[in-house]
Amino acid sequence: MSKQTNQQQLDKIKADIIKDNVCPDLAKTATQLVFATGNPEAEIVFIGEAPGKNEDEQGIPFVGAAGKFFDQMLAMIGLKRQDVYITNIVKYRPPGNRDPLPDEKTVFLPYLEAQLKVIKPKLIVTLGRHSLSCFLPQLQISQCHGQPKRYHDQIFLPLFHPAAALYNGAMRQTIIDDFVTIPSIIKLIK
Repeated sequence: MSKQTNQQQLDKIKADIIKDNVCPDLAKTATQLVFATGNPEAEIVFIGEAPGKNEDEQGIPFVGAAGKFFDQMLAMIGLKRQDVYITNIVKYRPPGNRDPLPDEKTVFLPYLEAQLKVIKPKLIVTLGRHSLSCFLPQLQISQCHGQPKRYHDQIFLPLFHPAAALYNGAMRQTIIDDFVTIPSIIKLIK
């Protein structure tokens, strides 16, 4: 049997979420599954928390106002969406854009871990406290943002969620300052 490409393996994980009827209550209120976007062989994976209204409508993570800011930051470090892989923990929009519930994150985590196993990124960038808490629950985003962490032979970079800059203008520069360290962190990873 021929070896499946990363994209084929990721497509199977996406199909499994639907087949396994993950979070049926969320699926009912969402327009569609928002799985991921970007390069299935990326060195960098960005993980947000859950799709918002624009993501739910378009089926692509990070396409609203926070997504535009995210794209600007990618451009600052010489990257485009096609160079990285972008996903969320929870793949359906929670009603009214509420935070994902602990059990929703728990039930989606094995699928996220499967995605990461396929891609094998050098760096996982967690965007916001929900994403961070899935991997490094003992850390507080306010204390560790912008500081790379090694856990189970994987490097994580906790960042504030880009949406934080939309609600709090003072956060914008902090988020940018943390984001632009990504190329130097990648260079240090063997």
